Amino acid sequence: MDPILIDLGFIVITWYAFLIVLGMLIGIILFFKEAKKHYLDLEVLYDLVFYTLIFGIVGARIWYVIFAIDDYIGKFWQVFAIWNGGLAIHGGIIGGLLTIIYFSHKYNLHKLLILDLAVPSLLLAQSIGRWGNFINQEAHGGQTTYEFLHNILHLPQFIVQGMNIDGIYYHPTFLYESIWNFMGFLITLILRKKFRYNYGILTGFYLIWYGTIRFFIEQMRTDALLLGEIKVAQLTSLIMFIVGIILLIIIYKRRKNE
Repeated sequence: MDPILIDLGFIVITWYAFLIVLGMLIGIILFFKEAKKHYLDLEVLYDLVFYTLIFGIVGARIWYVIFAIDDYIGKFWQVFAIWNGGLAIHGGIIGGLLTIIYFSHKYNLHKLLILDLAVPSLLLAQSIGRWGNFINQEAHGGQTTYEFLHNILHLPQFIVQGMNIDGIYYHPTFLYESIWNFMGFLITLILRKKFRYNYGILTGFYLIWYGTIRFFIEQMRTDALLLGEIKVAQLTSLIMFIVGIILLIIIYKRRKNE
């Protein structure tokens, strides 16, 4: 597929950028819709969301560059060329997390409440954004066959053909992750109703849910940032999973004591 959505000569908009922004916008709408139910100061949240997005992108770029530093030796200015690709979701999560912690401390907001508000939006945005990888024919898995994609997975023909790269079919790991993230989004909507005032439940769930799928997806992917022989995304996902478990245990013990 053509990765270019709009080409006006003086400006080029790619499908990848469009889908990323679309996911962000829908996520922001959902975030504020739920935030109003908690009677939070929307003016503060406007600033929080703005800077969270900015530092999320910065974090995603820094994380990628750190673990792909060999590609930037002698090419310092390429570090800033994010339009050429090179964003890592785990770095974005860390950048966004640190921003939320800072704003929550500065304006006396409940950190886990803000994180819980952000979780459904983040999962949905990730689900949408992964389709940009499909259009770019990147972040795919190892080789497979037409029969597996068409006859076993029963994928639509446009996805099957999109996974045909230079005559070789690949696993659509973008699709696996997109579906898993969307399922997680739906589950968080249910959990939010059941545990509306048990702050941290959604955050713990996200860490476990996304940490799990990304760990296994990363094993399948052919492009990966490495720390020695270890895939960085797998290591980070494992840490996310453990932190999520610990967080839920702490919340459970607090509820039990109360």
